[in-house]
Amino acid sequence: MPYVNIKITREGATSEQKAELIAGVTELLQRVLDKNPATTFVVIDEVALEDWGIGGLPVQEYRAKAKVNG
Repeated sequence: MPYVNIKITREGATSEQKAELIAGVTELLQRVLDKNPATTFVVIDEVALEDWGIGGLPVQEYRAKAKVNG
């Protein structure tokens, strides 16, 4: 009974995009590990940008710095 938790920043992922992620992860687990889709759980959590950090920086600062160094 696989459980997959996907965390993304809250930046407007559509319902269709989320459905595609759920279907894709479920299919991958079925194909690679022979897991039953009926017992595969996928949860998508959206995290506010101010609550996400990369490389010791808030994500917005990290992106701005990466863009400048780009």
